[in-house]
Amino acid sequence: MLSPEMTQQVAVLLGREPRGLEAIAVAGPAGEPRVIRVASLVEDKPFPTLFWLIDPELCYRIDQVEATGLIAFFQQRIDADAELRRSMVADHRAHIVLRDAFMSESVRQRLAELNFSEALAQRGIGGIANFSRIRCLHTWYGAHLVVPNTVGGMLDDWWSQQST
Repeated sequence: MLSPEMTQQVAVLLGREPRGLEAIAVAGPAGEPRVIRVASLVEDKPFPTLFWLIDPELCYRIDQVEATGLIAFFQQRIDADAELRRSMVADHRAHIVLRDAFMSESVRQRLAELNFSEALAQRGIGGIANFSRIRCLHTWYGAHLVVPNTVGGMLDDWWSQQST
């Protein structure tokens, strides 16, 4: 259950009132929200990004490495490795199942009424339709903090190599 105080903390971190906020998926050591879980239908629009990274320090770190071209570097590794690609596909499929598990029957019905069910069922982590592409490290890492995934693991490994 979200308290008004926790919802306010999320609003401060987002810089706006949260839309579709359902839960704090991951909290930090002091209980501060790091990753939120968002509804799959927000204001009658599909919202495929189940987990949203809101931890300002992690977001900044990821901004910094994305700016250096780390997505392209990771994408080259993935393109050259069939096992990484298979693992990413599995991550997306598991994410779709997890997102569906959080949906109420009324949300499923409304998605069907709006003809969004099939589109949402084909979107993985961060709403990605092409399961072999990264697109955004923030969405992958937010999801990784909830359920470990390939790209989040690659980022963890990259960060640990940088600190040695």
